Amino acid sequence: MSGHGTPIPMTSRPCGPLTGAAHVPGDKSISHRSLILGAMCVGETHITGLLEGEDVLDTGRAMEALGATVINHGDGAWSVKGVGVGGFAEPDQVIDCGNSGTGVRLIMGAVATAPISVTFTGDASLNGRPMGRVTDPLALFGTQAVGRAGGRLPMTLIGAADPVPVRYVVPVPSAQVKSAVLLAGLNAPGQTVVIEKEATRDHTERMLQGFGACLTVEETDEGRVITLDGQPELTPQTIVVPRDPSSAAFPVCAAIITPGSDVLVPNIGLNPTRAGLFTTLQEMGADLVYENMREEGGEPVADLRARFSPDLKGIAVPPARAASMIDEYPVLSVVASFAQGVTDMQGVKELRVKESDRIDAMAKGLRAAGVTVDEGPDWWKVTGLGHGNVPGGVTVASQLDHRIAMAFMVMGMATQRPMSVDDGSPIATSFPIFEDLMGGLGAQIMRTNR
Repeated sequence: MSGHGTPIPMTSRPCGPLTGAAHVPGDKSISHRSLILGAMCVGETHITGLLEGEDVLDTGRAMEALGATVINHGDGAWSVKGVGVGGFAEPDQVIDCGNSGTGVRLIMGAVATAPISVTFTGDASLNGRPMGRVTDPLALFGTQAVGRAGGRLPMTLIGAADPVPVRYVVPVPSAQVKSAVLLAGLNAPGQTVVIEKEATRDHTERMLQGFGACLTVEETDEGRVITLDGQPELTPQTIVVPRDPSSAAFPVCAAIITPGSDVLVPNIGLNPTRAGLFTTLQEMGADLVYENMREEGGEPVADLRARFSPDLKGIAVPPARAASMIDEYPVLSVVASFAQGVTDMQGVKELRVKESDRIDAMAKGLRAAGVTVDEGPDWWKVTGLGHGNVPGGVTVASQLDHRIAMAFMVMGMATQRPMSVDDGSPIATSFPIFEDLMGGLGAQIMRTNR
């Protein structure tokens, strides 16, 4: 059963060359943070290029419920009139974060040190995901959390009336956990310190500095030490959101495995904590190049050109790279199916607690399509069949997960027989123009009746 309304079965058929320019949506991570930090300023923040998928729209509605004024001016232009650090009002209604783990965990952090109570819920997928890895460090500030068994939503967060600063070592690499603690630290006196042993995407640190927070980052023997001075007055900003590398992964990977393809994906953010997939694809032998490299808004940006690559080789993906491409492993496993040899993915325990258990979901679907997959608690290996040799011809359960659904739609462009998913409706949470964009390049994706 879909958590997004009526299920939308989809089928992707083998197609001719994919060609043209793929203008993917704005970066989801930066879009979430732009709305939240804009709401924590005094004054008005202006945003262009905001991703208008359901996940981000849910975050915008949450900021309104907490007292900020959020206005859609059309064509990706938005403004947020904030309430200041510590100025959130207690909402009248439950905050529904839909499918977004990023949204709910960041918002929990932002409200954790405000003297209010907030109840959170989500769709069936989000309500099945554990929140303890965020609520545990937030408890150190004095925040209380009351939820269902296993630390699951619906959950009420009771903000700390007299928060204290914390020093927290992130036990498992997670940008969501790190960001939640930093956002909570904004309204705590003194210095909040977060230590991560492996670097994760650093949009929160960059954006906090851009909004005027006093934040430093130091590489030490203990790890990456982030120190934030609490109770600043954040300054409204004008933000241009770069296009999302996680969304770019789908047209890029589709071009690489589909014969004759030549696709340009413009204006992609290439923050080094996000670009691991593209490095991995190049190591596998993909014809993928960066064009027009530049910097916009403090973030590296480039146009990506991806061409069909018939001689892909399986590789061992360095575990240290996992944090920079954690959302891209599903579609990487599709590319690995068309490579020669084994692609070994280690240190990916985080995939077990995403919108779905992504290792399990992809392994089941790939096996059904004729590909050999081995897996363990924090690793999996895909044995590729080489170009033209992947059978396909099955329907896969998307598990209410947008990236699972899109990965198998990409796969169907190059398998011997079509690939289907039981429900493609979750795609709207992050990539609402996916079908139209891929169709414009030449893909044959259609909604089907069961």
